[in-house]
Amino acid sequence: MKFLIDNSKFNETYADFVAGQLLTPLTNYRNWSPDYFAIDNGAFSGFKLNAFRRLLNRQEPNRAGCQFVCVPDVVGNARRTLEIWERRHEVVDGWPLALVAQDGLEDLSVPWGEFECLFIGGTNEFKSSAAAWDLIQTAKILKKHVHIGRVNSSARFENFADVADTCDGSGVSRGLCKHFQRIIGGRKNGRLFD
Repeated sequence: MKFLIDNSKFNETYADFVAGQLLTPLTNYRNWSPDYFAIDNGAFSGFKLNAFRRLLNRQEPNRAGCQFVCVPDVVGNARRTLEIWERRHEVVDGWPLALVAQDGLEDLSVPWGEFECLFIGGTNEFKSSAAAWDLIQTAKILKKHVHIGRVNSSARFENFADVADTCDGSGVSRGLCKHFQRIIGGRKNGRLFD
């Protein structure tokens, strides 16, 4: 699992742990990784439709490097998130899409054939649940990209390191090298130090 970070202020020492950039309408940083990036919708802090659309329009020339775009979601509520999903083409169209998994998704019908990435969002309890783990396992069987949001601790990093493709974390994105080192712990080149 490698990080997607929103700015380029990270120590090159950790380049083996960074896949590319996670753009968000909240920070609106320039794209420093046009060949490998994803777009988050900013819903965790409060979704802003116009800012989201501006970001998509700005990134249009780099669309080929986009791994996924998070369709807007309702934090902690899978049912409301799937209602938005049903109308996703009104908000975002023509991009590789990510369904943001929220609390309760395991009890609903997941539209597996309609997205490229399963983004594990939701509450901390949901991220740590057997339900989230089952969703990840299903996504991997179906050859979906799996992204874990809010990886801000070494425990969460280790929990998902061998099953997810990418992750993000606010501390890492702020370029806090000590925080990054603490999260990746004893890993080097994606493997535990011997």
